[in-house]
Amino acid sequence: MSTHPELARRLGTVDAVVIGLGSMIGAGVFAAFTPAAQAAGSGLLVGLAVAAFVAYCNATSSAQLAAAYPTSGGTYIYGRERLGPWPGFLAGWGFVVGKTASSAAMAMTFAAYAAPPGWERPVAIAAVVLLVAVNYRGVSRTAGLARIIVAAVLAALTIAVAAVWAGGAASPGDVPGGGLLAHGWYGILQSAGLLFFAFAGYARIATLGEEVKDPRRTIPRTILLALAIAAAVYAIVGVTLLAALGPDGVASTSAPLADAVVAGGWAWAAPVVRVGAALASLGALLALVAGLGRTTLAMAREGDLPHWLAAIHPRFQVPHRAELALGAVICVIIAVADLRGAIAFSSFGVLVYYLVANLAAFTQSGADRRYPKVLQVLGALACVVLVATLPLAAVLVGLVIFAAGAAYRMARLRRRA
Repeated sequence: MSTHPELARRLGTVDAVVIGLGSMIGAGVFAAFTPAAQAAGSGLLVGLAVAAFVAYCNATSSAQLAAAYPTSGGTYIYGRERLGPWPGFLAGWGFVVGKTASSAAMAMTFAAYAAPPGWERPVAIAAVVLLVAVNYRGVSRTAGLARIIVAAVLAALTIAVAAVWAGGAASPGDVPGGGLLAHGWYGILQSAGLLFFAFAGYARIATLGEEVKDPRRTIPRTILLALAIAAAVYAIVGVTLLAALGPDGVASTSAPLADAVVAGGWAWAAPVVRVGAALASLGALLALVAGLGRTTLAMAREGDLPHWLAAIHPRFQVPHRAELALGAVICVIIAVADLRGAIAFSSFGVLVYYLVANLAAFTQSGADRRYPKVLQVLGALACVVLVATLPLAAVLVGLVIFAAGAAYRMARLRRRA
């Protein structure tokens, strides 16, 4: 790896935590509770706890691996180093394909809140162009914008929660609904799979490992800290929504927080929630573009993607070709498709990514081992279980996409031979 030009280490602890929070406290906190309530009713709180535990298992694996391999690429690099080129490739491919689709969905979500009718696609494309330009100017600019967005989103969430409880809309007795287990464990696990998607942003810290100061100390600490903050925010919002709307009310609306605010009598706060949702989508998109660029850089360095994508800008110290190429692909997807249903496919790719991370961390020993192996075993098993709860169509599409990636790599290996 030392033969490649390296990225500059400019991110401190606070910057890394903010980028992780920007990925986790994104549009999901404004929308993910609706499908979770449809699957599990008030049992979504159990699903949230399951998702948080699975995320914790996976986060400890990512933290342990990132401390040993503080370079760009995240689980793509960990899989290659610990398990071999093919597992690493499958992890990287799942991340790049799944998160590219997720980036387009985040841009469209932003446009749904911020654009006038009929202008959704142009506004979404403009958002992608703007955030790619921010990333192009350097990771410090990315972290600076992430701080602003995270602060604004947390402020909007605080106002929303205060509106519900202070406005008299909250009824704690409505939280259990018909019972936490009324929809059965399958529904709870399905809600966990949907809510896990919202937690998955902590991996963005690991993918930026080559740009973090003192990575062996900073990365493990920031991953777990960002995850803990995000879990607390999601728990508060989940309880608030159930107390204001009840399980059926949460399941029947596409904007549960806005409806909860209106129910509380603070109608003036509803636009604030919409602005918060738009900013949350931008924050998630900003972190996604940064993480995608670094994983693409790592795959290009190893020849698993075209080598010209491995270039690093001499002034801004970013993988500029990778980010420009990904930005173009995201814009094309926005122009030709509606990706609101892409969350299940993206979850498929993310869960495969973390499955490889858990298996890779399981092989570590000695000074590199920071957490018990049982956490990696539980994390790997949970990834498989949550994949099994995803809609069948998403699983089938995911398998086809992974097969196409494998065929692409085999063709490159044959040409190289």
